[in-house]
Amino acid sequence: MTRLRRFKQVDVFTAEPLKGNALAVILDAEGLTDAEMFAMARWTNLAETAFVLKPESPEADYRVRIFTTDKELPFAGHPTLGTAYALLQSGLKPKNPGHLIQECGVGLVRVNQLAEGGQAFSAPPAKLKPLAAEHNALLATALRGGKIQAGVTPVATDMGIIWLVVRMESAQDCLNITADAAAISELQTRLGVNGIAVYGLHDKNGPADYEVRALIDEDGVMKEDPVTGSANACLARVLKAAGFPDGAHMAEGYRVRQGTKLQRDGRVTVTFVDGEPWIGGDTCTLIDGTLDL
Repeated sequence: MTRLRRFKQVDVFTAEPLKGNALAVILDAEGLTDAEMFAMARWTNLAETAFVLKPESPEADYRVRIFTTDKELPFAGHPTLGTAYALLQSGLKPKNPGHLIQECGVGLVRVNQLAEGGQAFSAPPAKLKPLAAEHNALLATALRGGKIQAGVTPVATDMGIIWLVVRMESAQDCLNITADAAAISELQTRLGVNGIAVYGLHDKNGPADYEVRALIDEDGVMKEDPVTGSANACLARVLKAAGFPDGAHMAEGYRVRQGTKLQRDGRVTVTFVDGEPWIGGDTCTLIDGTLDL
């Protein structure tokens, strides 16, 4: 028997509708089977669909399961911010003033409400593995059109979802990439990564500090994620491990633009608190209603 369930579709990492990354949030997911969650995720046909459940941990405000059209993710960034925002907008009262505790596949993730608006999540710990030189030629083919920064080793960064983080010579080199889907697919298979996150430094007076793109091959189809919380969290971990190569001031925080090639304008703020990265941004609601599911 179906029932009416609260539903929101939100745009994450933007204060302006249609400029960020869309997320479907089913706010009453109790009783749904895995098969039904997958079916719903395929129906929305978005990058991710989030299902909110009662928490199992006494510390958590809620539990979330995150589905793509073909797999469940233990963690993802824009679903973390989008789900927290949707719950707050729906009247959820945090157990602790000023922040929520999300329970998900990687454990407990704290999501702060920012004084200036928006939310920020604490980036989970990550395992960093430098790319072996034997893969450099394939990587250059995968990122044709852009120049990879010489002397900076790409790093596979694992925080439940795994991104190969690659530095380009400039922000423009990120935008110049014409990705080779076959080469990206081969890299994903060889390295066991979910995709490639490229970044490059903007000029001093640019629209942000870094330009970021997140490139993924899915079943032979080249896709680009509009704005990616997990990729930016992985980048923050890589920059910290490298000692903030673009200046000590970066240890306080920096700004990212993502989605430019897709005619989006996603904005991500990264702030370091006691040396730990927090990934933040705005969210807005586009659809608010119920599902008969």
